[in-house]
Amino acid sequence: MADIKFTDEEKAVIVRKIQLYFMEELKQEIGRFDAEFLLEFFSEEVGAYFYNRGLYDAQAILSAKLDDLNDSISMLEKPTAFRR
Repeated sequence: MADIKFTDEEKAVIVRKIQLYFMEELKQEIGRFDAEFLLEFFSEEVGAYFYNRGLYDAQAILSAKLDDLNDSISMLEKPTAFRR
């Protein structure tokens, strides 16, 4: 897995959300630098767990769609004297 990288715009939005969380939930003010540091920590230390969960979810969706496709193809099969 490649490192998780955010654009400057994405990073600014996430940092602001971290700051708002600290203010609203913890009643503490956190500066931009500290919020960026926290974001970097979570990206490096916890990001892989979220990334992998996304992969597992995508794999489950793809598997379900392939099952649907296989069922649709089977329904198109014409009867013959041969059985599968």
